[in-house]
Amino acid sequence: MAILAIDAGTTGVTALAVNEKGEVIARGYSEFTQHFPQPGWVEHDPDEIWQATLAAVGAVVAIIGAGNLTAIGITNQRETVMVWDRKTFSGPRRGIVWQDRRTSDLVVELRNSGIEEKVRNKTGLGLDPYFSSTKLLWLSRNDKEVWQGVTSGKYLVGTVDTFLISRMTKGAVHVSDASNASRTQLLNLDSGVWDDELLSIFEVPKNILPEVVSSYGEVGSSDPTEFLGLNLPIAGIAGDQQAALFGQVAFDIGDSKCTYGTGSFILYNTGSELQLSKRGLLTTIAWQEPNGKITYALEGAVFVTGAAVQWLRDGLGIIKSAAETEQLANSVDTTDGVVFVPALSGLGAPYWDPYARGAILGITRGTTAAHIARATLEAIAFQVRDVVEAMIKDTNKPLAKLRVDGGAAVNNLLMQMQADVLKVPVVRGMSLETTGIGAAFLAGLGTGVWSNKDQLRSSITIDREFTPQARDEWEYVRWQRAVQRSQNWVERGGN
Repeated sequence: MAILAIDAGTTGVTALAVNEKGEVIARGYSEFTQHFPQPGWVEHDPDEIWQATLAAVGAVVAIIGAGNLTAIGITNQRETVMVWDRKTFSGPRRGIVWQDRRTSDLVVELRNSGIEEKVRNKTGLGLDPYFSSTKLLWLSRNDKEVWQGVTSGKYLVGTVDTFLISRMTKGAVHVSDASNASRTQLLNLDSGVWDDELLSIFEVPKNILPEVVSSYGEVGSSDPTEFLGLNLPIAGIAGDQQAALFGQVAFDIGDSKCTYGTGSFILYNTGSELQLSKRGLLTTIAWQEPNGKITYALEGAVFVTGAAVQWLRDGLGIIKSAAETEQLANSVDTTDGVVFVPALSGLGAPYWDPYARGAILGITRGTTAAHIARATLEAIAFQVRDVVEAMIKDTNKPLAKLRVDGGAAVNNLLMQMQADVLKVPVVRGMSLETTGIGAAFLAGLGTGVWSNKDQLRSSITIDREFTPQARDEWEYVRWQRAVQRSQNWVERGGN
């Protein structure tokens, strides 16, 4: 018997079957299209996400059989805003993705109104196009026909977890868990409920929002006529980065992890303490238990890491697959002075500059594709260090080690660079799919497969620990100089 975990990521949907030992025994994956209608805009079609979900889950069912699945856990790209028809479930427009920068000028408008400190104190999040709040405000002002459909009840609105659950249950359930809701910038972190003052600021009617539920516990069942004949309890929900923290069994205060996906996301468990950052980090709900107890985390969100490797493949054409990056980068000993700042969607933590743009500096006639590939890996490691440095200062505690997962964690050169740059061990588990595993763990707790979190600790086995080696500190100083030159590149209101 196994739990079905659905990981609806930014570029595709992964489905896993996870057994009682926490092992992945079946896997399916399906990509969907990335739409870029204007520079800085990123959109996803909800219908394509649903079809990718059906394809990924169908692959798992074909391997182990529907009768061997006991429950569903869902994890997802977080701040993306989706709109879908209440009856047909089709999308009247494409969703606005977390990477999208179209609300940059709205953010400036809100900052100039003097409300940023109030918003940060209530939500743990500074004003940035990253979060769902300004995406909803943009919809209300710029897509009035769709917004009228939302406010009249014809259309439903929510994050990707809400959309998938609505489709799976044939519209019977409209919910979001506390971890996803905390990323909308509309939830009061202290109370765990939608905040009336925030809703007024961002002009969002409360009645259009989903019910906020705990991260585990049954919220409904999939409808077999909509979902491949499956009638299973939906019992675990979490945003992808919080699910990865849970999947790393990082249950103790001070536990931290970095997931290398489209972006890189570093989370630090602060327990029941709601700690606001003074250095550009986010405070987020990691998970909420059925009794209402909330575990919080500090988070650093780096927007472009794996996406930078994807750009090397699709934009520059210097590699044919992401797997080639390590070999190409290893063919040279250094970047030969080349520095790549992958601010392809602006800069996230700790800079929060939506007007930054990517830059490759230090190019000479001797620069090769290998130097750029190596600079790309260094940029990923340096961006993570930027966040970790802020975490150390915020918590006043050194980092003992960093647990890692995600697709790029398979890259041994990158992981060694990361250990060298951070000067602490980097620990990689046998499974890199801890996001989906975390969703399965939550669903298993929600259905009694495991009676408590301690039973999950033994499920993680270590593949390799990367020990830090000496590295020239000047390279990090040069990185910081390059970041400064990439900032405030775009004219406000322009591209």
